[in-house]
Amino acid sequence: MNTLSYKELLLIVFMLFSMFFGAGNLIFPAYLGNAAGTEMWISLAGFVITAVGLPILGVIAVGKAGSLNTLSTRVHPWFAIGFPFLIYLSIGPGLAIPRAGTVAYEMSIKPFLHGDLQESPMILLVYTIIFFAIVLYLSLSPSKLVDRFGKLLTPILLILIAIIFMKAIVSPSGHFAAPIEIYGSNAFFQGFLDGYLTMDALAALVYGIVIVNTIRLKGIKDDASLSKYMIIAGLGAGILLAIIYSILTYLGASVSTINQMDNGAGVLTLVMKELFGQAGIILLGALFTIACLCVSISLIISCGEYFSRLIPFLSYRAWASIVAVVSFIIANLGLNQILMISVPILGAIYPLAIVLILLGLLNHYMNHSIYLYGIIFTAIFSILDTINTSLLNSSWSSTLSCIPLYDQGVGWILPAIAGIIIGAIIGKTQSPALIEK
Repeated sequence: MNTLSYKELLLIVFMLFSMFFGAGNLIFPAYLGNAAGTEMWISLAGFVITAVGLPILGVIAVGKAGSLNTLSTRVHPWFAIGFPFLIYLSIGPGLAIPRAGTVAYEMSIKPFLHGDLQESPMILLVYTIIFFAIVLYLSLSPSKLVDRFGKLLTPILLILIAIIFMKAIVSPSGHFAAPIEIYGSNAFFQGFLDGYLTMDALAALVYGIVIVNTIRLKGIKDDASLSKYMIIAGLGAGILLAIIYSILTYLGASVSTINQMDNGAGVLTLVMKELFGQAGIILLGALFTIACLCVSISLIISCGEYFSRLIPFLSYRAWASIVAVVSFIIANLGLNQILMISVPILGAIYPLAIVLILLGLLNHYMNHSIYLYGIIFTAIFSILDTINTSLLNSSWSSTLSCIPLYDQGVGWILPAIAGIIIGAIIGKTQSPALIEK
């Protein structure tokens, strides 16, 4: 079999969309719309570049390389061990999976608790036991991922969002307010930076091999057809993500005259109360639960497959169980503690992921030195910046701000470009041969 039917391809598109679309993907565009107000479309344009464009390019880059390990090896064999390991830990049991379980609890159960019960660790414990038991059960058969996501979870998720959007159009909550200061002065670039918060560029490096394996299970074996279907699946999922982000941004902006909230969860709660009353909180809880289930299942499958290849004396099912148990334990630390730990980790590895994705897409024109020095220069800046913000109370900021775009949050761009240029010069000097695909 050398072709996929339209139905099979659509189900793969739905699967990839649902793998990306978790709690953060609901919260951040809603907050952006609420904070940007009248500037929401400009901010959304920047957000879509980093929250849609980069992840889809990441899926395609991994698909072209064959695996994250192959892509990382182009930098250095040691990098191919350490960097994927850090990504799988942070996007898996160390951060993203526990965060999904905790956010699902915060949005579906906690709003209905009163008094001391809202802070009860026992209720969180019971909820996460049930949540991760369901996630693990659905993760033990990864070959059924397309059917479960494409035929069930993704359509339910899209239907819920469509209902909310239609209600907002029929019964608008209010007009758009003026943007808060940071969005008023720099709407596009702030939206661009907000797109990082979804962490989907990291997730793309994890999901790429899952999509590759799914397409192969459908009978597609040759590299040309595999690459073609990866691109189609990526573009299809990207279009869906862009549409949903536009809806959520509009919903957030629609209540900006009522109140401009501090976070996206509060924005969505306000939207649902305005549109549906108390019943809206139930609908919102269902939306978050389904989104968090989809992402958690995807990540446990990805981590289980990775660790079973890295340490093969344990089976996939054993590793999936270990990831689920560790995620359950960390989830019970609470959402605030998880987020506090995550910020410096993401600040260090996210720029490396972006540079690796872009180099992977242009691999035909790259030599080994470009990969090596581009990553080294980016890593040096990212590590220094992370030490500055997390350990030194930003005492180096006045010095680092001399680097262009540092104050905008993307100071790594110039070091990355410098490393790529130096790598190109060294590569031409030592060996003009290009890396083959």
